[in-house]
Amino acid sequence: MQNKGLIKLFALLFGLVSIYQLSFTFRANQIEDTAEQAAIAKYAETEDDYQTKRNIEEVRYLDSLKTSKIKVGDKFESIDVYNLGFAKYTYTEVENNAMNLGLDLKGGINVILQISVRDILKGLANNTKDPVFNKALDDAEELQKDSQDSYLQSFFTAFDAIKGDTKLASPDIFANRTLSDEIKFDMSDNEVKSIIETKIDESIVSAFEVLRKRIDKFGVTSPNIQRLGNSGRILLELPGAKDIERVTDLVTKTAQLQFWETYKTQEVLPYLMEVNQNLIEENEKKEAKEEITEEVVDATEVQDETSSAIDELTGQIETDSTNVANINPLGIQGYGNGGSVVGMFLAKDKEKVMEQLNAPKNRASLPAEMRYVRFVWGLQEEDSEFSQLYAIKGNRDGVPELSGAVISDARQDYDPVSRPAVSMQMNAKGAKIWEEMTKKAYETQGFIAIVLDNIVYSAPSVSSGPIAGGNSQISGAFSLTEAVDLANVLRAGKLPASAEIVQADVVGPSLGQEAIDSGMKSFVIALAFVLLWMIFYYGKAGGFADIALLLNILLIFGVLASLGAVLTLPGIAGIVLTIGISVDANVLIFERIKEEIAKGKSQKESIKDGFSNALSSILDANITTGLTALILFVFGTGPIKGFATTLIIGILTSLFTAIFITRLLVDWYVNRGGKLEFSTGLTKNLFTNVNIDFLKKRKIAYIISGAFILASLGSLFTTGLDQGIDFVGGRTYQVRFDQEMSVEEVKNDLNAVFESAEVKTIGGPNQLKISTKYLVEDSSNEADEKVQSMLFTTLQKYLPEGMTYAEFLDGSGDKAIGKMLSSKVSPTIADDIKKSSIWAILGSLVVVFLYILLRFKKWQFSLGAVAAVFHDVLIVLGIYSLTWRFMPFSMEVDQTFIAAILTVIGYSLNDTVVVFDRIREYFNENLGWKFDTTINRSINSTISRTLNTSLTTLVVLLAMFLFGADSLKDLLFALIVGVIVGTYSSVFIATPIMYDTAKKGNATEALKKKVKEDDEEA
Repeated sequence: MQNKGLIKLFALLFGLVSIYQLSFTFRANQIEDTAEQAAIAKYAETEDDYQTKRNIEEVRYLDSLKTSKIKVGDKFESIDVYNLGFAKYTYTEVENNAMNLGLDLKGGINVILQISVRDILKGLANNTKDPVFNKALDDAEELQKDSQDSYLQSFFTAFDAIKGDTKLASPDIFANRTLSDEIKFDMSDNEVKSIIETKIDESIVSAFEVLRKRIDKFGVTSPNIQRLGNSGRILLELPGAKDIERVTDLVTKTAQLQFWETYKTQEVLPYLMEVNQNLIEENEKKEAKEEITEEVVDATEVQDETSSAIDELTGQIETDSTNVANINPLGIQGYGNGGSVVGMFLAKDKEKVMEQLNAPKNRASLPAEMRYVRFVWGLQEEDSEFSQLYAIKGNRDGVPELSGAVISDARQDYDPVSRPAVSMQMNAKGAKIWEEMTKKAYETQGFIAIVLDNIVYSAPSVSSGPIAGGNSQISGAFSLTEAVDLANVLRAGKLPASAEIVQADVVGPSLGQEAIDSGMKSFVIALAFVLLWMIFYYGKAGGFADIALLLNILLIFGVLASLGAVLTLPGIAGIVLTIGISVDANVLIFERIKEEIAKGKSQKESIKDGFSNALSSILDANITTGLTALILFVFGTGPIKGFATTLIIGILTSLFTAIFITRLLVDWYVNRGGKLEFSTGLTKNLFTNVNIDFLKKRKIAYIISGAFILASLGSLFTTGLDQGIDFVGGRTYQVRFDQEMSVEEVKNDLNAVFESAEVKTIGGPNQLKISTKYLVEDSSNEADEKVQSMLFTTLQKYLPEGMTYAEFLDGSGDKAIGKMLSSKVSPTIADDIKKSSIWAILGSLVVVFLYILLRFKKWQFSLGAVAAVFHDVLIVLGIYSLTWRFMPFSMEVDQTFIAAILTVIGYSLNDTVVVFDRIREYFNENLGWKFDTTINRSINSTISRTLNTSLTTLVVLLAMFLFGADSLKDLLFALIVGVIVGTYSSVFIATPIMYDTAKKGNATEALKKKVKEDDEEA
C-alpha cells in the first residue's frame, strides 16, 4: 500500500482532533451536572412546584456562567471554565463546541410554524373590506383542507372563481397607496399575482429573520431554525428548553416595527430621581417596622418607639448614608448625557426597574404632557452587563406616528466613516411622514427611536435637516453581521403576520435521560458482541479489525461534534447500525484473503490481492446504502435527518478505517514476521465447501414470497396500518403512572370525553400512549391547553393523590409520573409529510436502479435488485399491518418508520450488490461455465460474508431492541424484520429474477461479451 506515512499522519491527526472536540462535550456535561446538583440542593422535594423551581435555578446557574465577569487588570472578562494549558475557554465557548443533543435526548420542544399567508395578504390589501377579497380568503381556507397547493395558490384559485368584474389591481385591494409604486390600476391579474408572490416570499423570509433573532436571544443551546421550502413553514428545534409557554409565546406573537419620538435625559431625569426617592422612603418604612418588637411593653415604651419611628420617617433622625440600598434602590448606574438614553442599569435588574417605573403610584406623579410615556430597553450588547433605558413619547392609542408597514426596502450599507450601517427606503406615504418627523427632530434637536419587538435598536438624532424622499440611514456600533440582521429585521416589520404552530413535539427531560442511559447500555452491549465475534471468527486479524472499528466510532462522534450536528435517538440507531454494517467491509476483505490463501498464494500476496479484490464490492455496497441515506437526508426533518447524517458520516469513516487502518495494522504485523490465518480453530473450514443449488430452489422461494406478499396485501387492504399522527393529524401523549394500567378501562374513560381515543401500552404496563383526533382541525394554543386539561381531568383518578396539573405536565417525582411526551400534527402538514415520505421511498428506488444499471450495464441486474426491494418493503408493511393491534410497543407508521423502510432498502441492496459483484467477477474469470453454475457458485462463495454480516447486524439490533429506549422499538423491529427479509431476498429473489430475465434471448451471451469488453478495456 502506497503513502502509508501520509495515512498514518492523517489518522493520528484525525483521531487527536476528534478527542479534542469531544473533550468539550465531557466538560459541558460536568458543568451541567453541577448546575443540576446545585438546583437539587436548593429546592427540596417537599416544596411546592419544586421541579419548576429547580429548572429555573439550573438555567439561572448556567446563565450566570455566561454573563458573570471578573476584573482582570483594568478590564472585565468572562469566567474561564475549561483550561487545556494551551488555551482557555468560557462556558459559552465550551457549550458551542460540545456535541449537540437532540430533543429526544435532552428534552425540549420541536415545532413547525405556519406563517399566516392570510395575514400577509390582508396586510398587503391594507385590511380592505372588499367582499370578494375576503370571501376568497375564506374559500381558500376550505380549499386548503383537501389541497396540496400553497395557501396563496388556493387564494388565487378562490378569487378567480368568484371575482366577476373585480380585479386584483383594484384600488380597494392591491392597487392601494401602500403598493402604488409597484401595482398599477391597469395591470392584469396575472401581473399582480407575480408581484404578490414575490411580496409573500419576501415577507416569509423577513418573518424567518425575526424568529431567528428571537430564538438567538432565547439562550438555548444549538437552536435549529430552518425554512421548509416555499410553504411558509418554519422548523424550530430548541433542545433543553423547559418553559414551553414562554417558547410558544416567543414564536407565535406578531412582530411590528415602530418609529417613536423620544424624550431626552433631562426631561425624564426628575421622574427617575422621584421614583428612586420613593423607594428610599419605602425601605426606611420597612426598616422602621422591623425594629418594632412584638413583645408586650408598657405604654411609655410603646410611645417612645412610635415617636422614634415617626422622627426617622420625617427626617429628624439621620439614617446610615453608607447603606447603598437606601441611597440608590432603583439601581441607577448612570444617566444619559442629554441624548436619547435616559439611564443605565444592570441587565439583571431590568424587570425590577420596569416594575417600579410603570407602577401606578409612581406614574401618577408624571406631568400631564408625559402621562403616556413608555419606557423601553435598548438592544442588549453581547459583552455588556449594562442595559440602556429609553423613554418614548407614547399616546392614548399606543399607535406610533410611523410603522414598519411603510418600508419598501432595507439593506446593509456603510456610513461615511466606513462603519456598517443600514439604509432604508420608504414608500410615498411613509416618506412624507418621515420628512415631518425628521424636520421636527432637527428643529428640536430630538431623537427618533427605531423599536422592534419592544426593543430600541437605535435612536439616532437628525443632524442635517429634514430627510426627504424616504431615504435614511441608521448607524451605530454595528458589526457587519448585526447590520445585515437589522436590515432583515427592518423589512420584517413592514408586514406583520401571525405564526401558528401546526406540529409540535414536546419531550420531557426525564424521558431524555432515560433515553441516553438505555441508548448507552444498548450501545455497549452491541459493541462488545461485535468485538468478541470478530476475534472469535478471524483470530488476530479480527483484533486488528476491532481496533479499526473503535477508531471508527471515535471518528464518527468527533465528526458529529465538529460539524455541530445534533445527536438524536435515531442518530444513535444510525451509529449502532453503522457498527453492524461497517464490519461488513472487514468481513469482505478477510473472506477474500482466505480465498487467495486457499489458492496457494503467499501470505503477503494473498493480503494484497484480498484487499484489492474486495474493494469493488465494498464501494458498491456502501454507495447504495449511502444513496438511500442521502435521499433520507433530503426528504427527512428533525430526528430523521439526524439518523441520515450519522449514517452518511458512519459510511465514510467506515470506508477509511476498514480499507486503510486495517490494512496498516495487518501489514505492520506481517512485516514483523507475524502469521495471520484469518480464522480460528473453530472457524477455519466453516462455509468453505458449501455447494447449494440455490437456483433450483427459486420456484419454492417464489411460492413462499408470493404467499407472504398476498397475505401482506390482503392485510393492508383490509386491516390497514396504524398510521401515526404524522400522517393523519392529531395529538398524542405518552403518560406514565405509578401502577399497572388497564388499557380498556382507560380507553372507555377517554372515549366518553374525546369521543374517539386510541390507548396502547408502551414500554411497560404502567405507561400508556394516548392518541386523539379531538379538535384536530384547531391548531391554536387554546385548543392544545383544552385537550391537555381534559386529559388530566380524565386520568386524575389513576394518578397519585394530590398531583397538580403542573406536576402532571412536568412528569414529576423520581419515578417521573405524568406526561412524558406529547406530539401534535395538523391535518394539512400530515398530508405533506405523507407525500414527502412516498417521494423519499420512490426517489431512493429510482436512484438505486440507475446506479446499479450504471455499474453493471444490464437492466436485468437493476430489475432484480429493485424487485427484491419491493418484496422486502411489502413484507415489512404486511407484518406491521398484521401485528400492530397486539404488539406491546407502538407500531405506528410515521416518519421514523419511513427511516426504517429506507434503511431496509439500503441494507437489502447492500447484500444484493455484493452477490452481483461476485457474479460479474465469476463471469469474467470462468467464461466456460454455464450461466446457472456461475450464479450458484457466486452465491455459495459469498455465503460466509452474508451470514457473518447479517448475524452481527442482527445482534446489534436485537441488543438495542431489548435494552434500548422504548421510543425506538418500532424503528428497530422494522430493521430486524428488514435485515432477515433482506438477507433472504438477495439470495432467493434478486438473483433468481436477474437469472430468469437474463437467460431469455441472448441476454446471457451479451452479458458475457460485455464482461470481456470491460476486461479488455481495463
